[in-house]
Amino acid sequence: MDIKAIIEKVKEKWFVFWEWLKPYLIRFHEQRKRIWKKYQVNKVLLLLAMLSVLIVSIYLFYLAKQSDVKTLRDGLQRVTTVYDKDGDEAGTLRGATGTFVTLDEISPYVVDAVISTEDRRFYEHNGFDIRGILRSVFGILRTGGITGGGSTLTQQLAKNAYLDLDQTMVRKAKELFLAIEIEKQYSKDEILEMYLNHAYFANGVWGVEDASHRYFAKSAKDLTIDEAAVLAGMLKGPGIYNPIDYMDNAVARRDTVLQVMVDNGKLDQATCDQLKNEPLYTQDNYQEGDRGYQYPYYFDAVINEVERKTSIKVDDLLNKGYKVYTTMDQMHQQGMDTTFANDALFPPNAEDGEMVQGASIAIDPQTGGVRAVVGGRGEHTFRGLNRATQSSLSPGSTMKPLAVYTPALEAGYRPDSLLKDEALPFYDVENYDRVYRGEVTMYDALRESLNASTVWLYNEIGVERGAQKVEKFGIKLEKADFNYSLSLGGMTKGTTPMRMASAYTVFANQGRRKEPHFIRKIEDASGAVVYENEEAKSTAVTTRKIANEMTGMLRGVFSSGTGMAAQPYGYEMAGKTGTTESVYADSQSKDQWIIGYTPDVVLATWIGFDKSSETHYLTGTSGQVVSQIFKDEAQRILPHTAGTPFDADDIAAQNAQNQKDKIDRDKLMEDFEGKVKEGAEYWGGQVKEGAKYVRDRVSELWQDFQTNR
Repeated sequence: MDIKAIIEKVKEKWFVFWEWLKPYLIRFHEQRKRIWKKYQVNKVLLLLAMLSVLIVSIYLFYLAKQSDVKTLRDGLQRVTTVYDKDGDEAGTLRGATGTFVTLDEISPYVVDAVISTEDRRFYEHNGFDIRGILRSVFGILRTGGITGGGSTLTQQLAKNAYLDLDQTMVRKAKELFLAIEIEKQYSKDEILEMYLNHAYFANGVWGVEDASHRYFAKSAKDLTIDEAAVLAGMLKGPGIYNPIDYMDNAVARRDTVLQVMVDNGKLDQATCDQLKNEPLYTQDNYQEGDRGYQYPYYFDAVINEVERKTSIKVDDLLNKGYKVYTTMDQMHQQGMDTTFANDALFPPNAEDGEMVQGASIAIDPQTGGVRAVVGGRGEHTFRGLNRATQSSLSPGSTMKPLAVYTPALEAGYRPDSLLKDEALPFYDVENYDRVYRGEVTMYDALRESLNASTVWLYNEIGVERGAQKVEKFGIKLEKADFNYSLSLGGMTKGTTPMRMASAYTVFANQGRRKEPHFIRKIEDASGAVVYENEEAKSTAVTTRKIANEMTGMLRGVFSSGTGMAAQPYGYEMAGKTGTTESVYADSQSKDQWIIGYTPDVVLATWIGFDKSSETHYLTGTSGQVVSQIFKDEAQRILPHTAGTPFDADDIAAQNAQNQKDKIDRDKLMEDFEGKVKEGAEYWGGQVKEGAKYVRDRVSELWQDFQTNR
C-alpha cells in the first residue's frame, strides 16, 4: 500500500469520527453558553484580570522602591578597594562601569548621536514612551514574542543597572516601573550621564570614556562627529558593530547613525555625506590596569571567594564601595606576574598555535593566606578559568609524599629504611629510566622519584591507609581513586595547584594545615566589618616529627635529586617534582609540576596544555622544563620573605656527608695503620741492629778477658 492510499484511508476514518463527535460538541457549546450567561462569567473574568493587573502593578511598584535608585549615581562612581596583607592599596574592583566622567566631559556629538538613535524623545517623556510601547506591542502581535526596541534611555539604564537581559514581559514591566522611579530621582542630564557611563562597548569595556580610549586612543570629550557616531552605533549590538572585530559592520552602522542625526536635526546633510566618504581609523591606548584591576587572577579569586563564603552579592561587591583586605603580598604577585610574562621561559606553542598554559600559586604555610596567584597565560578573561584554583589536573609524582611517604613514616618506616625496587607482580610499573635498583633507601627513592619502590611501599602500608591520608591533606578523592595508581598521582578528576600547595604547607608548618584563603576581612562603605577570616581553620594532619622527617627527605629533591635545576641561587628549598605521561606521544609528558617550599612560603607551579592531543604535549621532564619557570619565580619571591631556616637537615646531604666522613676516617685509619707498621718495622730493625751490636761487643769483651787471663 502506497503513502497516498494510507493518507486517504486516514482521512476517511477521521471524517467518520468527526460526524460522530459533532453533535456532542454542539450540545456542550449550548450548555456552556447558558451557564456562562447565567453566572456572568465574562464580568467575573474581566474583574479578575483587572485585579491581577492591580496586584502585579503594586508588586512591581514595590520592587522599584526596593531597588533604592537614590544610590544609583553614587554607585556608578564608587569603587571597591582591595588591600594587601600589610593594609596597602593593591587595586580596585568595579562593576559594569568604566571610568566615570560627567556629562560636560563628554563630547556633545556623542549626546546628539545617542539621543538621535536610541531615544529621540528623551527630553520629552517621563521615563517611558507610549509610541515605543505601541511599537513593542505590534512587534509581539507580529512575531509572537518580545522583539526588543521601544525602551527609552531611562528604561535601558534600569535594565543595565538592575535587571537581566532576558526578553520577557515580566522584565519589560519591571523595567518600566524602575524607569519611572529613576525619572523621579534624577534630572534628564544625570540620567543620560549615568547611561553613558554604564553602557557596554564590547572588548571588555564599559562606559564612554574607556570606550573612547579603546577604539580611538582619546578622551570622550575629544571625540569627533564620526567617532561619536561609531560609539553610538555600537549600543545596538556591541558584539557585532565594534570596529576592532567587525570594521565593515561598524562603518555601515556609523553611516546609518549619521543619517539619523540629519533626520533629527543634529547634523546637516553635506557634513553627513562628507563623513560617510571618509575611512574609519582605530587606535587603542586603553589599559585595564588604569582601572585598578592590576592583578586580574588574584582579584578574580577574591570575587569568587566572596561569592562562595559570604552573603554579599557580586554586583554589590563591585558597586557599593567595600574595602576588601586580602592576604596578598604585592612583591610576590609582581614577581610571579613578571615570570609569566616572559615567554622565553616557556616551551614553544604547538604546531597549531595552541599556547602551553601554566599556573602558579604561593601560600603562607603559617596562615594559609594566598600570597600570589596566576591562573594562565595569554589574554585574561574577567572571572574566566583560573587554572591555579579551578582546574582538574593530574598531580603526578607530587602526590608521592602525601599518599605514600608520610603514612609510611607514621607506620614506623624510617628515612633510611630499605625498599624493594623491582618489577611487581601485582601492578605494572617501571621507573622513569626503565632501570630497577633492586634495593634503595626511602630517602633516595623519594629524591630520585622512583616509581617501583614507591608502589611497593604503598602496597606495604595499604592502599586504604594511603588514600585516607591524601584526603586528610585536603585533596578530594573519588572512591575510584582508592587504587595503586594514586601513589603515582593518578586521579579520576584531578586536583588544583592551590590544593596541592596547601597540602605541602603541612610539611612547612609542623604538621598542621591552614585552610587556603584570599580574604582576611571585608568592610562596607561605612567601615563596619561584614566578614572576617583573620584566623583560618587549622587541621592537624601529622606530627611535627613526621613533618620534619619529610622535609629532611624533600630537601634532597632540590639539593641532589630531580629538582636540582629548580634550586634558586642562594636559597635552600624542599619539595617535589611531578610529571604525567602523554597518552598520545611516547616518552613525552602531559603535565609538569614543581612544588617547593621554605618555612615562609609554599610555591606550586604547573605547565601543560588545556587539552592534550597528538600535537599537544610537552617534551622533557619537570626537572628540565618547568624547573626554569619555578626557579625564576622563586628567585623573585624568596628575597621578600623572612628567610627562616629549616629545622630539619637535608637527609640525603647529611648521609652523603656521613659517607664521606666515613671514607675519610677509614682512609685515616688505613694511613695510621700503615705508619704504625712502618714504624714497627723501622724500630724492629733498629732493635735488631742494637742487639747485634751489644752481642758483638760482649763477645769481644769476653774474648779479651780470656786472652788476658
